[in-house]
Amino acid sequence: MSAESGLKTFRGAGGLWEGHRVEEVATPEAWAADRQKVTRFYNERRKQLFEVAPHDGHIAIAELEAQYDVVVVTQNIDDLHQRAGSSNVLHLHGELKRARSEKTGITYELDHWELRADQKAPDGGQLRPHVVWFGEAVPMLENAAMEISEADVLVVVGTSLQVYPAASLIHYAPERSRRFLIDPNPGKVHSFEIIAEGAREGMKILKELL
Repeated sequence: MSAESGLKTFRGAGGLWEGHRVEEVATPEAWAADRQKVTRFYNERRKQLFEVAPHDGHIAIAELEAQYDVVVVTQNIDDLHQRAGSSNVLHLHGELKRARSEKTGITYELDHWELRADQKAPDGGQLRPHVVWFGEAVPMLENAAMEISEADVLVVVGTSLQVYPAASLIHYAPERSRRFLIDPNPGKVHSFEIIAEGAREGMKILKELL
């Protein structure tokens, strides 16, 4: 969804994320082994996020709230949906602009891009990126499944449908629901209407279809 705003996806060329293997920067083991490296990696991602803006696809989703009860379930850790105007966003994999205390689990919003590797939360705990790393539980998964189980329309935008457990969420949609997959290179997904476009153009087409 956010690639068209200029943000790199973690499944880039060769399975690298900005030149890094995900095992080096997106696992609890990486954090334990080299906190400086992991902190620097997310600082770079956060800095980039402050430099980009939502595109027309993000805005189109937000505009649907004028006619529909819209819940955005996203694997992305950016805040572009909120900045576009979406009011109900459920982040499966955490939020880049928040940090979390390892002591209490309390999260804190960051108004700047840089987080120090030794930075402490107000409760005295070590602050870490508020991101769900590989090997960690996805705490919002049950909430997402509940939302999708009540959907009249399910729209899947720009995901490979290969990252589990998030990819399993499509199976919670009711049989009566209308389902769309927006992706320029879609595979065959049973019972989905395919819009073979990127997020920006695909959302324009979807609004017309609805």
